[in-house]
Amino acid sequence: MEQSMNIYLDIETIPGQAPGIKGILAERISAPGNYKKPETIAAWELNEKPALVDEAWLKTSFDGAFGHIVVASIAIGDEPPITFYGKNWPDSEREILFGLFNAVDSAAGRELAGGTRQTGKPVFIGHNVLNFDLRFIFQRAVMLGIRPPACIPFEAKPWGSEVFDTMTAWAGVRGTVSLDKLCKVFGIATKGSEIEDEIDGSKVWEFVQAGRIDDVAKYCVGDVERVRQIHKRLTFAQAA
Repeated sequence: MEQSMNIYLDIETIPGQAPGIKGILAERISAPGNYKKPETIAAWELNEKPALVDEAWLKTSFDGAFGHIVVASIAIGDEPPITFYGKNWPDSEREILFGLFNAVDSAAGRELAGGTRQTGKPVFIGHNVLNFDLRFIFQRAVMLGIRPPACIPFEAKPWGSEVFDTMTAWAGVRGTVSLDKLCKVFGIATKGSEIEDEIDGSKVWEFVQAGRIDDVAKYCVGDVERVRQIHKRLTFAQAA
């Protein structure tokens, strides 16, 4: 028996950790155009600009040119998720990508549980996986000089067969819906339930700073499981 291989994917990211990033961002932030007097501009530079630089820096967790991956998790078909992260998180990104890419490579073409065999390219499944997870992974691979497996469809179209984006499948190409909302309407355990704490992508850096990288990894695994259940509901593979 043959079937396509489903690879469920999720990553967790944090703001850029390389030295000098805030300096680069600061160069892009200027005083309002209506500030003309040198003393007014100087006061703005002293009192208001630092907060704007910090805000821009926090947003680099969504920008693969600067941000970093601290956890990646995949699940092949119905198998348990595999998670990649390091206790020494500032220096773990390269190993995370190597581990993720090796797992994808080894999964491609192998026999699945139950004696089924994959045919064709794997299908990568996630929530906003095309515009965020896959794009961020590609950008970080470029920045680190790590060649990804050819089977990862970084240039897939939202309607293509190589990717199944649960957000697009529910809300349409131009629509959005949160993963948590889909969990609630489908009766699936919501974000943070696996660590009994409130967490989402915006709080990952806060958890990492607090020494809770293990909880971030559990949360990432939880999102993979949530996506898998939602995918089965959206494809009618699992009854309501």
